[in-house]
Amino acid sequence: MSDRTRFDDLADAAERYGGCSLDNYAVIRSVAENISTGFCRFLGAEGEVCVHLVPPQGEWSPRPYRSGAFSVSGKGFLPLGAIAFGLAVKVSRTGDWTRLVLTCAKKGHHVEMAIANGPVFDLDLPLGEEPLRGVYGRLHAHLVAWFSDQADLYENGDYGGRSIGFELIHAEQD
Repeated sequence: MSDRTRFDDLADAAERYGGCSLDNYAVIRSVAENISTGFCRFLGAEGEVCVHLVPPQGEWSPRPYRSGAFSVSGKGFLPLGAIAFGLAVKVSRTGDWTRLVLTCAKKGHHVEMAIANGPVFDLDLPLGEEPLRGVYGRLHAHLVAWFSDQADLYENGDYGGRSIGFELIHAEQD
């Protein structure tokens, strides 16, 4: 006869879940941090930070939020599933920034990444520099296309919509 109880079974299952959720968060946070620093270098903004990790929803400003940049922040028991985060991207020489929202889900040995109202693509794990350059190119193309499309719509008599899912803010220069 075993001394194990049903509670022991439940606690073991919850501990396994917790380990998986922690691994999921660590992988996605690493992907996000690599994208944040690498995308800034990719954009070629000289001498200043031009991309920050920010919350995917609610108020934000262009500054680092660390763990507060992720949709699971403040949830207590870390949920296991897709995690969203925002990228604050400097888009003008005068201090205008936009937030681009990304959602990542670890699926086996790769991460599925989706740009809000945009394309979905996969990254193999562990991350390599070449696939990350592909992500930077897609993010850049997505942002440039949105601004260009909105200007084209305006020039043709239509203000268009905000279907890309981000807003612009202005931050004072230091």
